[in-house]
Amino acid sequence: MRTVLSVVDWRRRVAQLYAEVRAADLPVDGHARWRAGRDTLFRDQPASPLPPGDPLRATGLPYWPYDPGLRFELPLLPAEEKLSLSVPTSDGVIPMDRIGSLRLPAPLDAVIDVWWLSQYAGGLLLPLRDGTAGRSSYGGGRYALDTAKGADLGGSDGSLVVDLNFLYHPSCRYNDAWQCPLAPPGNTIAAPVSAGERLWS
Repeated sequence: MRTVLSVVDWRRRVAQLYAEVRAADLPVDGHARWRAGRDTLFRDQPASPLPPGDPLRATGLPYWPYDPGLRFELPLLPAEEKLSLSVPTSDGVIPMDRIGSLRLPAPLDAVIDVWWLSQYAGGLLLPLRDGTAGRSSYGGGRYALDTAKGADLGGSDGSLVVDLNFLYHPSCRYNDAWQCPLAPPGNTIAAPVSAGERLWS
């Protein structure tokens, strides 16, 4: 049963998991640790969005194989113009401000927006709806980063690590009781990203 303290524990464990990912010597090893850690959380943690008896609790979440060509460290480009959205979530309505963009290199060759969640303590959100959405990944898109909830792959001054192998479905993909910010038009690309979490093995 989900309680306030179980949600706090979930976020604490997600933040610790991403710290272990950032500390890994090889990204592929960090990815394996991330997958195993997420399977444990989704199976055992009381705040899991998976309903009781969901087969994914037993099988684990499905992913595409790790593709090292989809890991980038990208400079944060300035936003061409200001844009703010108010999005309903399970935590209430949260304003999002576009703070810049990232240029994904070939084979994707696309520019996507980076958002700041204007809530207490804030955080970066990088959603992505790609060409797999509605077919082999969730139709509303996936998240690459959500630093307010610990999903942070790091970066250096002025840049972000964006590893599309770490794309994951928002909680509303598993449970209608959750509301999640979905990818807006500036985070929608036509190219398929066959990496990260998928709908089935």
